[in-house]
Amino acid sequence: MKQFFSLLLVLPCVLFAQETPKPKTQSEKNPDKFKQMYDLLATPNMYRTASGAPGPEYYQQKADYKINIELDDKNTKLYGEETVTYTNNAKESLDYMWMQLDQNQQSRKSLSPLVESNVTDPAASPKGFSRKYLEEDFDGGFNIEYVKDASGKPMKYTINQTMMRIELDKPLKYKEKISFSIKWWYNINNYRLDGGRSGYEHFDKDGNNLYVIAQFYPRMAVYNDVEGWQNQQFWGSGEFALPFGDFEVNITVPADHILEATGDLLNRSEVFTKAQLERYQLAEKTFDKPVVVVTQAEAEAAEKGFSDKKKTWKFKATNVRDFGISTSRKFMYDAMAVKLATRNTMAISLYPKEGNPLWGEYSTRAVAHTLKSYSSHTFDYPYPKAISINAEDQGMEYPMICWNFGRPGPDGVTPERTRTGMISVIVHEVGHNFFPMIVNSDERQWTWMDEGLNSFMEYMALMEWDPNFPADRGPAKNIVPYMSGDQKGLEPIMSNSESIRQFGNNAYGKPAAALNILRETVMGRELFDYAFKTYANRWKFKHPTPEDFFRTMEDASAFDLDWYWRGWFYTTDTNDIGIKEVKKYFVSNEPSKETEEFLKTRRRRNRIEGPMVFMIADGSESYKPSLNKPFEIKDSKALDEYINQTFSKEEQAKLKSPKYFYQVTFEKPGELVMPILVELTFEDGTTENHHFPAQIWRMNDKTANRTFATSKAVTKIVVDPKLETADVDVSNNTWPKQEVKSKFD
Repeated sequence: MKQFFSLLLVLPCVLFAQETPKPKTQSEKNPDKFKQMYDLLATPNMYRTASGAPGPEYYQQKADYKINIELDDKNTKLYGEETVTYTNNAKESLDYMWMQLDQNQQSRKSLSPLVESNVTDPAASPKGFSRKYLEEDFDGGFNIEYVKDASGKPMKYTINQTMMRIELDKPLKYKEKISFSIKWWYNINNYRLDGGRSGYEHFDKDGNNLYVIAQFYPRMAVYNDVEGWQNQQFWGSGEFALPFGDFEVNITVPADHILEATGDLLNRSEVFTKAQLERYQLAEKTFDKPVVVVTQAEAEAAEKGFSDKKKTWKFKATNVRDFGISTSRKFMYDAMAVKLATRNTMAISLYPKEGNPLWGEYSTRAVAHTLKSYSSHTFDYPYPKAISINAEDQGMEYPMICWNFGRPGPDGVTPERTRTGMISVIVHEVGHNFFPMIVNSDERQWTWMDEGLNSFMEYMALMEWDPNFPADRGPAKNIVPYMSGDQKGLEPIMSNSESIRQFGNNAYGKPAAALNILRETVMGRELFDYAFKTYANRWKFKHPTPEDFFRTMEDASAFDLDWYWRGWFYTTDTNDIGIKEVKKYFVSNEPSKETEEFLKTRRRRNRIEGPMVFMIADGSESYKPSLNKPFEIKDSKALDEYINQTFSKEEQAKLKSPKYFYQVTFEKPGELVMPILVELTFEDGTTENHHFPAQIWRMNDKTANRTFATSKAVTKIVVDPKLETADVDVSNNTWPKQEVKSKFD
């Protein structure tokens, strides 16, 4: 079949006398927002390749722990001893080692409170005033009793706030191991009074405590090819960078406590009653609903006892980066099995009676759903279980275990916002098992690599749970108020954790929206999902950097995204695309006065001979009302003759039949380059959508033109009709221009 003809649009032009060009200012120059990111990304090397994959020389250290701890419930203290075996897989020798003492952020000597601005409140409750001005600060932080080598000889160490340097008698060479022991204790913080990511919640009515225990032991810092020792201080916002290892942990608590922790429980028959053991074994075979292992009646009986006896729970965890524990005599316990593509795992929840009926109905089901959803987009969850702990005012994650807020009111009734908030936080915190507990990024430096990626995954999981779920983070429109705010209060996503002012919006909301836009609008689901899964599998149980993510997403999709990373992640630029002008054109046998000079030039330069098809702009000097009618091919003598001479009747029947012509000039007041999404509405109420890639702005960063040839008259044109691109100003998105109602209206 012959080539389809191209309708030649001869548009008016204005000729100017030649002038000596003036030098362009920086603002007038083409900003080249599509240039490659060689100026921003680390140079690829043998550790981390240009494709975004680990290189042939990639390595990571290993830290194994044997820990014995005992909880003093009456005095809210924790005592511990650990033996650490550290393997140096770096080809360079190490002269010393760094460990994290994160509990020291709770010390009276901590500098964290001193780096925050402090104002005088105009009013305060007596309790608040007393705590702020009268009472002594909580006496937290590690009390290190000793650090000894494998032979029992004391090792020299230096504590600098939340970091501890252990000095070595001789350098630790490549592939060598070293074992050493530490003994410590600390006062456990009431996190509802003293803050913190772990601690205990006290119940005044029955006198019990509910413990969520983390950062409870001196932990090895990461040493890698990117920055050597990651020994940045823990100020409170930036979370944790940790190496992988194997754990054996024995936890001694009051005998009437119910406990869960990271890893496999090795002595379940010793710590559960016979009935509880049988219920748990039933749960391992039950995939459709949770099985109650420790009942509310059993929990209520236990919380009255305050046993003086002790019980030791023994756990073993393989290839994890951390360890978390939760224990209380108030705990109910339910569990169910979860079937994944290649294996089964367990979803578990522990909660006090104050959490029911909300937790019994939703928590474990939300855990199971999260494991299925995240696994489908990355890799099958590799650990034996995932646990959700009900701890009020909390939302924090560790391998296989997390604490989550949400309880019904005193009357047992749960407000809808509490219910959806609880489900959201469970999905989010359980999801952290994937990012960063397995895909182990540096949280201390790049919060968005765990919180942002996880918030994006959370959004997908919530939509799979309920397409109408009121998700806060993920939809593009939800990040507009932040991005359109005062630039003085904004930082790029690629900012250090401790330098972010609007933490939730910057580290969670904006990257979640950016990835959602990338998946739904820029790349499409098929390309995005393949690339994202490639990244997750390349870097599971490893330590990725932002460059590894950016490069893998491009490498696995053949989609050049440097313009996207540059704009969304390295700047605080905004997206604003609107309609500047719409012109209607009509076909004529004669040129307009405005096009005669242009036509002469066109013929002279291109040696065009023969008849032409002329387009007359609505409003031009040659415009006549009689032309305002649908175009038919026979209306143009030249075009009609060409069609009849060139195509058979069968071929003519397959040609397009445009009747109306609209030239739309799009403008871009915003700094980001983004795709142009356009919806045309026709006189009969039907619509047609067009998607122009972001590269449409590559030659002109301010305006872009497109001509739409349609078979029906257009009555309305809208840019970004479904609010997919985080456009910060929709007042210029519609033609004919419409008044945008204020929030008050």
